[in-house]
Amino acid sequence: MSFAASRNSTVDDSGAGAVRLIGEHPSMVRLRALIERVAATDSTVLISGESGVGKELVARSIHELSARRNRPFVAVNCAAIPQEMLESEMFGHERGAFTGAIAARQGLFVAANGGTIFLDEIGDMPLLLQAKLLRVLEEHQVRPLGTNRTITVDVRVIAATNRDLERAVKERIFREDLYYRLKVVPIVVPPLRQRRSDIPLLVSYFLERLRARFPGRNWTISDDAMVYLWAYDWPGNVRELENLLERLVVLSDRDLIEASQLPDEIRRASVGASETEFNVALGEGGIDLTALVRRIEGRYINEALKRTGGNKQAAAKLLRLKRTTFSAKLRRYGVVDTDSSAENL
Repeated sequence: MSFAASRNSTVDDSGAGAVRLIGEHPSMVRLRALIERVAATDSTVLISGESGVGKELVARSIHELSARRNRPFVAVNCAAIPQEMLESEMFGHERGAFTGAIAARQGLFVAANGGTIFLDEIGDMPLLLQAKLLRVLEEHQVRPLGTNRTITVDVRVIAATNRDLERAVKERIFREDLYYRLKVVPIVVPPLRQRRSDIPLLVSYFLERLRARFPGRNWTISDDAMVYLWAYDWPGNVRELENLLERLVVLSDRDLIEASQLPDEIRRASVGASETEFNVALGEGGIDLTALVRRIEGRYINEALKRTGGNKQAAAKLLRLKRTTFSAKLRRYGVVDTDSSAENL
């Protein structure tokens, strides 16, 4: 058998353009609702989350849903630009401002005028430049290198980081005043391991995109392979999953991707989890039986959902549970929203 999610369930068409945040997990439902509320304002946003969770997608979604959607969206990776060049890139420079400045150049803030500038990896910005960025946020003006002239800009700022900025503030490598100026609206993007029920949707979506890139092929993934993908913790998050699927289809001679084609670390992770699930010794200090039972329940609920391709009604039957009981357990383990009823299974 092979797994194939509903074609319509993989794509979030609530936003404009091609920006899509895939997922039906409650955390993603809440995230999309927050994006819609924030997009209606010009408030500064600080997006945090692990590498690969889709922070730039969140920023683009905010821009595409905002009144600035027809104006520029300029993305700046603060970690990728050499520190000595970052100020010039962001604020521009006049001819002769420094060695090699043979012509004047407008900065990215000016290029983004009327639109949105996305400052990715803001935690890697040097302290001196942090002070200048704070002034831009407060005064809405930039001063190119080599001149006293200021340029008024109308730019919405969205920043993102995978660092703990509160800790960076305590360590005095990030300005406290800038941190709070950026954190007007904080948005946290959940890692993939905390929303495993979205993995089948993401797999289906990425395979659909790959089929569009390589016409004539119809890749699908076996149920056994999906079980391994569900059990893996995905330290690289959605980006790691997307890259893995591209590698699998490029190297596959068949349209059906089997579990045997998955990397060893993914298969080992699944085996290790199953072997240690019940290996809990009753020591002198005792055990937390309630927590253990919940962990065991959670494992089998996940297993049932994997085997039924995310079909909650079929998973409930597989576990011989009433719909109401299964619905309650799903809410406990964060698979469906607390306001969901059993009728929605």
